[in-house]
Amino acid sequence: MSVGSIFTIMTEDLKKKKLCVHFVPHNLTTEQKEHRIASSEDLSAAADEDPNFLKTIVTGDESWCLEYDPETKRQSSEWTSPGKGRPMKVRASKSKTKTMLLVFFDSRGIIHHEFL
Repeated sequence: MSVGSIFTIMTEDLKKKKLCVHFVPHNLTTEQKEHRIASSEDLSAAADEDPNFLKTIVTGDESWCLEYDPETKRQSSEWTSPGKGRPMKVRASKSKTKTMLLVFFDSRGIIHHEFL
């Protein structure tokens, strides 16, 4: 059977279409989502009370910088049925080389960063 015949069967007869997956860094629990909403509402209320509130916030983050070859959108695409949304896939890969990056920033941008 030719590739064209298979494609016709998949798209016209079975009504399938190929969609690229939507990568998400991780799946949150309902409790984690609710906590994020509550925190956002608290910050929004504080910002409404004081116009300079956001300028006083300094926050930081740490992230592993990994060396890897990510899967392309085309490589990660999957066949789906009509009416189904884009599939999700947790972005995960193994890396032999990784470095921790610490970043601190405020409303104007990065104020400090370092690799550990």
